Amino acid sequence: MGSGITRGKALLAGLAIFGIGGIGYWGFQAAGFEGSSAGIAAQALLVVIVLVWTGSYLFRVVTGNMTYMEQRRRYRSGYDAATDEELLKRFDALSPEEQEKLMQELAQESEG
Repeated sequence: MGSGITRGKALLAGLAIFGIGGIGYWGFQAAGFEGSSAGIAAQALLVVIVLVWTGSYLFRVVTGNMTYMEQRRRYRSGYDAATDEELLKRFDALSPEEQEKLMQELAQESEG
């Protein structure tokens, strides 16, 4: 189950934007704008909000600073640390002769 946008979330987002537009319209009217001027100002404000949100999303995409990418990086670094720790424990559990043999095999593989 992903945490993507569901139909309910999309409807709530639409209602929120509609509500912000209405609040903006009433706010601009209260600030002294006439009817149609208040509507135009509220629409302009919504357009700016959507453009800023879209721009911030695109910036996060380009820089790779998205939630999924961050979770993946944290998981990978934790996995690497646990794996390194486990390998070190296994290596330390080997006898000195086995450690030397393993080191020689690794050296041969890296040369060849």
